[in-house]
This record gives sequence, structure tokens and C-alpha cells, in this order.
Amino acid sequence: MRADLEIIQQWVEPGHHVLDLGCGDGTLLHYLQQERNATGFGLEINPDHITTCMGKGVSVIEQNLDTQGLDNFGDGMFDIVLMTQALQAVRRPDKVIDEMLRLGREGIVTFPNFAHWRLRWGLALSGRMPESDALPYKWYNTPNIRLCTFKDFEALCRQKGIKIKSRRVVDGQHQNSWLARAWPNLLGEIAIYRITRENT
Repeated sequence: MRADLEIIQQWVEPGHHVLDLGCGDGTLLHYLQQERNATGFGLEINPDHITTCMGKGVSVIEQNLDTQGLDNFGDGMFDIVLMTQALQAVRRPDKVIDEMLRLGREGIVTFPNFAHWRLRWGLALSGRMPESDALPYKWYNTPNIRLCTFKDFEALCRQKGIKIKSRRVVDGQHQNSWLARAWPNLLGEIAIYRITRENT
């Protein structure tokens, strides 16, 4: 399992009810069901991923966060709401975060860090939109429409009164390196945040 998913699964208690937004092929949810006795659903829009989820026995709903939202789920329905490597692909990440913490007591979010040194250096040298292992697309075909840095995300959390319970960073190969931990906004390529409301 990727290092970021390995970190996430440690934050999910046995028996937790989980919603995974943009669940991909269901790898994480399947693991949580098998190893943590978790229950819950995944939301996904890619038909191939949905088919793979179903083959793994993962309950999945075809739903587009941008056009359909999350109104079909009630307040506090889940223990944890997950969103791995999808926050940067939605039109209003701030609204999605609000919804995550409406539906669950905690949220776990991962996203690529646009302040990584390779991206800074590439932009400075070439004057063109940079690419990396975590962001391997051209500017014109990327699904990532809301790029941010660790500092940007933390500023948004402060603005919204959201408490960051834990933060981890990994490099582009999803390894938990000491360099990324020492200088996260410069050397961390992928952020992993565990968040909740201040009053919980």
C-alpha cells in the first residue's frame, strides 16, 4: 500500500463508518473493510474505477461532487470522510471541506503541494507550468484545477475554524522521508491532513 494510504488507515478506528470522496479503484476502502472492519461508501465518477470497486465488494455510488454535491447524505452520518488526491480536482475545495465536516466528525484530506522545490525551480527556470511525479499533467489537460500549498490549506483551515489534528507529508514516490518532514512546504510533495471542527 502507498505510504500516504498506510498513514490514513492508521487514523481509522475499527468499525468506523467511512465515506471516501473520489475513491478511485476502491483500494483504501477495501483495505479498511478487511483490516479495520469499517463500513461505508465510496463516491466516484470514473466508470472503470466503479467497476473495479464493485469487483472488490466496495459499495460505490456514481456521483459528481461539482454538479451533485453531497445533499443526499445527512449530518453526522459518518465517523470519517476521506478525500485522497481529489481536493485539487473540484471547483470549490472550500465548500467540499465544509461538507466533509458536516457529514463526519473528522476528515482526512490529501493533495499535491504546489510549493515543492522542483515546481518552484521548474517555473523559475523555464517560465512554463511545471510538472512532477505528483502533478504529471500539461497545463491544458490537467484535472487539477485548484492547486495549493500546505500553507494555503492551513490558512483556509484557520479561516474556517477547522482544527488540524495531524499532518504528515510524503515525497513523490509516496515515501515518508525525513527531509519532507523537516521542510514540508519546500520538500513535501503530498500532504496528508486529519481535520475536525474546533469544538469537537
